[in-house]
Amino acid sequence: MALTRRLMVLGHDTEEHFMETAIKVAFASTDMKHVDQHFGAAESFAIYALTPDNVQLVEATQFGKLAMDGNEDKLDAKIKVLEGCVAIYSQAVGASAVAKLKTANIQPVKVSAGAEISELLEALQAELRSGPSAWLALAIKRLQPTAQRFDSMEA
Repeated sequence: MALTRRLMVLGHDTEEHFMETAIKVAFASTDMKHVDQHFGAAESFAIYALTPDNVQLVEATQFGKLAMDGNEDKLDAKIKVLEGCVAIYSQAVGASAVAKLKTANIQPVKVSAGAEISELLEALQAELRSGPSAWLALAIKRLQPTAQRFDSMEA
């Protein structure tokens, strides 16, 4: 399975602070508007960066067509594309993919077929404003640099 297209949205210098404080989430989608793909067979991802007050599409990726045939090699390329994301929203995700995503600190989130990405982003922003759920709080904590992490680099 090969990544056939990867488009990144480049921002302005004024957006640098936004990207430093934003979390990134991905959606398995063919039309970039609805979640309509199984993770393992997803043809494309829409990746957004968001804060409680702002949302930006930052990347769209496209893969070749894949069958859900149990071929685990296809998962590695998809997980590599999701580097830096805290979650991937899809219609379904297999057990081996869940294990690999969790190892990469990416939360798999199953949603109903055709769920609107804009509504999911709004709900996620509302959650950030009101207090994140356990998985989201942990994801945010992992993104924040800590003194201990820098101390270990000096040793």
